[in-house]
Amino acid sequence: MSEGNLAGRVAIVTGGAQGIGAACSRKLVSLGASVVIGDRNLDAGEALAAELGDRAVAAALDVTDEQSCVDAIAVATARFGRLDIAVNNAGLANVDRSRAGFLSFASWRSLMSVNLDGVFLSMKAEIPAMIAAGGGSIINVASVMGTVAVACGSAYVASKHGVVGLTKAAALDHAEDGIRVNAIGPGYVKTPMLATRTPEQLAEIDSRHPLGRIADPDEVAAVMAFLASPDSSFVTGAYYMVDGGYTIR
Repeated sequence: MSEGNLAGRVAIVTGGAQGIGAACSRKLVSLGASVVIGDRNLDAGEALAAELGDRAVAAALDVTDEQSCVDAIAVATARFGRLDIAVNNAGLANVDRSRAGFLSFASWRSLMSVNLDGVFLSMKAEIPAMIAAGGGSIINVASVMGTVAVACGSAYVASKHGVVGLTKAAALDHAEDGIRVNAIGPGYVKTPMLATRTPEQLAEIDSRHPLGRIADPDEVAAVMAFLASPDSSFVTGAYYMVDGGYTIR
């Protein structure tokens, strides 16, 4: 994809201050877009915005709070005048490893409120702004767990399956508005979510991917950029795996 491919476009990245989100924020700016880095960690968002320059601004964002989502979109429209692209990346890892029959409802709701409700609330705020701009592209970050499952991960798996279903339904609902809605399904990625894993655990995770390694965040951001760009103008309701072959076994 050439430099300037997204010149004049305005984007928001939820969970945009670190990991996959930070890679997406950097990629969008490198392609000419202006970006709102939405994150609960405002300090990290502001540090990244300072690194990226005048076409980036940070916004405090809690995707579990509807008004916070609305306020973040208001930052985009007030600062840059419109919204064309949304990368809904904010999410929680599978921390509670209880089996389904023993998982607390509090753990279930905590994860669902970010991973699934947060995508819904983000889109609910983003879509009216995109309609006002004449259309746009939404990319929801799901996971390989949107199509397969893992033991002791029922809430995470259900949330990511939900993101894929929500993506497809929203693509149908808003095609007439010129809004394309797609999802990406990363395998394991080098992010802070893996920071607590031992070298032995990381080696085992590498082995689950036919390519023999986990992804760099930039590799996920590259697929996001394709879906955000005019190069994917006839793609909507799709679910792109970025998983090093994880789901083909």
